[in-house]
Amino acid sequence: KLLNEKERKEESAMSQYEKVTPELIQALQAAVPGRVSVDGDINDDFSHDEMPIYGSHAPAAVCLPASTEEVAAIMALCSEHDIPVTVRGAGTGLVGGCVPLHGGVVLCTMRMDKILEYDKDNLTVRVQPGVRLCDLIDDVAAKGLFYPPDPGEKTGSIGGNVVTNAGGMRAVKYGTTRDYVLAATVVLPSGEVMELGRAVTKTSSGYSLLHLVIGSEGTLAIVTEITLKLIARPEASTSFILPFADIDAAIASVPGIKLAGLDPQSIEFMERDIVVDAEEHTGNHVFPAEVDGQEATAYILITLDGTDVDEIFQRAEKLAEIADEAGAFDVLVIDQPSEREAVWQVRDALLTVIEHEAELLDEMDVVVPVNRIAEFLGYVYGVGAERGIRIRSFGHAGDGNLHVYCAGNGIDEDEFRAKAAEIMKLAYEKCDELGGLVSGEHGIGHAKKEYLRESVGETAYGLMAGIKQVFDPKGILNPGKVCS
Repeated sequence: KLLNEKERKEESAMSQYEKVTPELIQALQAAVPGRVSVDGDINDDFSHDEMPIYGSHAPAAVCLPASTEEVAAIMALCSEHDIPVTVRGAGTGLVGGCVPLHGGVVLCTMRMDKILEYDKDNLTVRVQPGVRLCDLIDDVAAKGLFYPPDPGEKTGSIGGNVVTNAGGMRAVKYGTTRDYVLAATVVLPSGEVMELGRAVTKTSSGYSLLHLVIGSEGTLAIVTEITLKLIARPEASTSFILPFADIDAAIASVPGIKLAGLDPQSIEFMERDIVVDAEEHTGNHVFPAEVDGQEATAYILITLDGTDVDEIFQRAEKLAEIADEAGAFDVLVIDQPSEREAVWQVRDALLTVIEHEAELLDEMDVVVPVNRIAEFLGYVYGVGAERGIRIRSFGHAGDGNLHVYCAGNGIDEDEFRAKAAEIMKLAYEKCDELGGLVSGEHGIGHAKKEYLRESVGETAYGLMAGIKQVFDPKGILNPGKVCS
């Protein structure tokens, strides 16, 4: 049987690597005592991430190091024997980034889960990559400080956040993970340990190798310690729900909100159908279906934070004026802690309900200019309808990062894949036409490689591949991802 082009490429890539031998397993077990799994002892979770459609590949071995030194020892062995290594954190990715396409060794950093040191004078914290985001946020808050990055998956690891440059809901005000990484200890594919960056807030000291590693999805180096910037915790915050007649009106309100000097912490959008599902899932019925006899089919959810409640409500008066001009039916104030928790539980459950309800799922997290969000969504809903595939969406209206899903039920998987691929191709072309980018925060993994290549062009893609070659001349670190 003739192999298609993709299969030929995968077969060729596989041929450059050696097999994991019993002797290498022994050496790995000596380097990481009691924390190496092989064969039937390997948990199936290590073969895939949270998006099953992007494939499942079993590794030959899984190593769970607990220190930089153990990571270095694993990489030195694998480099010597030409073994591919796929780095994995909590496995909450959505683009196949931690799928071991070529088998080999999975190196999971979740045993490296310590918060190592606070420096309150300089507002920094040093952590290992396996610390979960939710645990870091709570620990920092207990010390009266604030770590602003807020990706939706709170159980994800900090290491995973760093190597995907995770964004989240507060990015519109506070920026993304990249903006809070000051320094990192990394292990190169050869096993060499390097210190990148310093715990200072500015630098003009040559090429930023640190910022090459941030967002590189484990293809250049393995992050084993991270120094993060912290800030003073806002004294108060209040959320507001703005109900609209439709998604076009909701999105059209966002530029005015951003230009009004309100300094919002987050601006999210969502449509009524997905909100209803999330409310049922959480048991929190907090978004109004109707306001003064008018049906609400879309919402903007805004949070303002600041020094005190009075100061926030001064800005809220301006928000109410803008919302009224934009056609919002009302501005609902969510100022009680229990109400705010209920509202944000619904927002956090949006992806969960999509995953639960769809038998087959494909996704994109494009980012487009804020004033083109409605145009892009309208286009994608249209091409989905033409192909009989349900499109579901929500996202970060404040920065144009959209989470768009092709959802299939009662459809053959091959047919779904073919139709979803057509939709994705057209959607990414439209995104490019509108001046957007392939990914706002989920990354490229292996699922979005070709879309990245088409978007950035051969010159830029070739430069990325050249950087990969410099860091990883043997091509053993997370092969098949981003540009390799």
